[in-house]
Amino acid sequence: MLSVRAAYHEQTPLAAAAAAYDRGDFVAAAELFSELAETGDVEAITWLGALYAHGEGVEASLAKAFALYLRAAEAGNVLAQTNVGAMLAMGQGVAQDPTEGARWLEKAAEQGDLFAQYNLATLYSKGQGVARDDAAAMRWYRRAAEAGHYPSQARLGFICANGVGVEKDRVEGYVWLSLAAQHGVGNALNALEAIASQMSTDEKRRGAAAVAQWRSKTPEISRHARLNPTPG
Repeated sequence: MLSVRAAYHEQTPLAAAAAAYDRGDFVAAAELFSELAETGDVEAITWLGALYAHGEGVEASLAKAFALYLRAAEAGNVLAQTNVGAMLAMGQGVAQDPTEGARWLEKAAEQGDLFAQYNLATLYSKGQGVARDDAAAMRWYRRAAEAGHYPSQARLGFICANGVGVEKDRVEGYVWLSLAAQHGVGNALNALEAIASQMSTDEKRRGAAAVAQWRSKTPEISRHARLNPTPG
């Protein structure tokens, strides 16, 4: 039988580890990611954190996951920064510290991480770790929604449809709830049906046209090993 290393000799070590993970061979993936992490490979450290968070190929440990994420976050990995921020905000694997969590989330959000933008918006909407700021929450939800993050589309749609901290806009609410509902996000479909029942024929026409435009603009979000933490 070939060794794990020999079996993937034609791939880079990181690609071999990711391939093992994608194939469901988590033990092999953990071995390869661990070897790379020992050399200081930041992406491998982040992946290893995800394995510990999920208990894939290793014994689950949120504390170890957080330590690995923090190591990678301090080295500049944006995904790790997002997970460090969310784990601090929720107190997962580390003592809860929403203020420090918000700081890490904002760092990642500014660099374009959609999950960080969503989580930061949630903190602003609740006043958790930051002063409550509905305008800031909407701004971050909108950035993530326009980039194709479905939960952010649902939240933005709800905010617009109900006028939460902003002027009510049924058409815009309809647009974002429609986009989110297509992906089965939360209660987006129920909220969409509720707002549609209040809309005029002209509003529905404008809403449908806008949905078609945004559907062609918003990309499908690729999956990556992550904790997927959401304070909300």
